[in-house]
Amino acid sequence: MADGAARATVVRRVVLIALVAFVGRSVYVLTVLQHEEYAGGLEDAGLVRSFDELYYTAAAHALANGDGFRFSIGAGPVEEQGVHPPMTSIVLAPVASFTDDELPMRLLMAAVGGVVVLLAGLVALSVAGPSAAYIAAALAAVYPNLWMNDGLLMAESLAVAGTAAAVWCTYRLIATWRWRWAAATGAACAVAMLSRSELALLVPVMVVPAVLFARTVPMSRRLGHAALACATAAFVVAPWVVYNLGRFEEPVVLSHGDGNVLAGSNCDATYHGTLLGFHNGFCGFIEDLPAENSLEAAARRRAAFDYIGDHLDRLPVVVAARVGRVWGAYGQVQMARIAQAEGRPVVASLAGLAMFWALVPLAVLGALRLRRAGQPLWPLVAPIVIVTFNAAAFYGLTRFRVPAEVPLVVLAAVAIARLRSAGGQQSPDMLSRPAPHAGQAPHRTSSTST
Repeated sequence: MADGAARATVVRRVVLIALVAFVGRSVYVLTVLQHEEYAGGLEDAGLVRSFDELYYTAAAHALANGDGFRFSIGAGPVEEQGVHPPMTSIVLAPVASFTDDELPMRLLMAAVGGVVVLLAGLVALSVAGPSAAYIAAALAAVYPNLWMNDGLLMAESLAVAGTAAAVWCTYRLIATWRWRWAAATGAACAVAMLSRSELALLVPVMVVPAVLFARTVPMSRRLGHAALACATAAFVVAPWVVYNLGRFEEPVVLSHGDGNVLAGSNCDATYHGTLLGFHNGFCGFIEDLPAENSLEAAARRRAAFDYIGDHLDRLPVVVAARVGRVWGAYGQVQMARIAQAEGRPVVASLAGLAMFWALVPLAVLGALRLRRAGQPLWPLVAPIVIVTFNAAAFYGLTRFRVPAEVPLVVLAAVAIARLRSAGGQQSPDMLSRPAPHAGQAPHRTSSTST
């Protein structure tokens, strides 16, 4: 009982940090973002005010009007749309039903950012105890690579929230082996993949290995929990998939946006020169494209694969540049200008880059500390693997790193909490003792047993 009360106290304090973070994000929206110029001086890259924001807001209004996902983008025709998964537009639709003003939508996304701060604290609490929880929440509250996405009408805030929730639920699952946590893990993964389609990899890359290799319960039980997580994710995503399969000429699962992405990232402009490893919208213009969106996406996809096949000698250099861009090792001044074209101030992007590089060595130390303490590490590593794979397969952009930002913050918090402990003495945090095996009662001296 005392353990539960102590844990509740920690959670309340983390919630308070999250509320402060929401207030800070709201002030940012009201004082900066509302007045930010969407112009990055990148006419050569074909960038204008964020297409993604235009898409998500148009979809939200279409949903509010009862038109489903049939709408026009800008001056385009009214047609079935599936460039992106639906979660962002679904979340924005209730606001769109009573106002055309984007400010309430932006404040709603700022609230999602506050939830991310809470989840960062909860993940850290699960793996390392109260001190790490407070530090992780505080870091997430001030980390520019998180808060400068909150308030933009794009997918990143919900993608990082879904990913962070999936990581937390996975840790709760392998600590308790309760069926409800298996279902919650699958649902969180579904939210993430319905925000950004590449996060469908969370299920096979993060959840399944983390559960199957836990080795604290019999394999039959691990298989059952993994199956329930997968089934829950499939159940939540199924309505969107069935809806897509019935309205496009070519099969569309989560989105058909990959066609344009592949075409724009596999062409001369992105295999050479200043846009190496990036995306050029002009590359996506192909003659005699079909009018229907899924057929058009298929044509762009074929053109991209043809180009890749003809330029395999350049692919290693291009992939290295893509990964370098997403991980802050290549073209970062240009990345800041690109971020400005999407509504992120250059100063915030550069501050985010500086803090990112300060967090990286701390995250490495935190990972080593978790490993030595016997805590499962893969749920925190898997989003980093997914982000790297996504960049290598498509193109590099700083905001594509956002699913890995919470794991980075949590691992850094583990290291900072450890460095703050007095001379390596025992502390009440979890890392001061081995993690209990399933079925083993936790030590009664702990205030944060999971």
